[in-house]
Amino acid sequence: MSSSSGFERRFACTGCGKCCTGRGSYVIEVSRREQRRIQRFLGIGRDWLRRRYVFRFDDERESVRMHANGDCVFLEEGKRCRIYAVRPAQCRTYPFWPELETRQAWRAEARRCEGILLGKSKITVRAE
Repeated sequence: MSSSSGFERRFACTGCGKCCTGRGSYVIEVSRREQRRIQRFLGIGRDWLRRRYVFRFDDERESVRMHANGDCVFLEEGKRCRIYAVRPAQCRTYPFWPELETRQAWRAEARRCEGILLGKSKITVRAE
């Protein structure tokens, strides 16, 4: 594909965990439905989930908490996700997010994520 008609986005997760670390004020939006799945998966109640793992970041939305260093609270030793099987949609769809659709944003994220530019799956994005 020529650069004048768009660009290809490739991604293959390497399991490095960098997408879950050091993002600072970044939010991982988590719906009520996703929260219920996490509760069942962890075997905890709603109050405990909200106290330990979730915070409200505006009038209507909630996010997974981050540690002071910016790491997700569900990231365990070895950079593995404790709730991988029931992780929120935002985590499942990384890095194919709207804010990473431009060539410039994709390249910037590739400096952070070793899995970007790898893999056989391609998504073609129209020219900017």
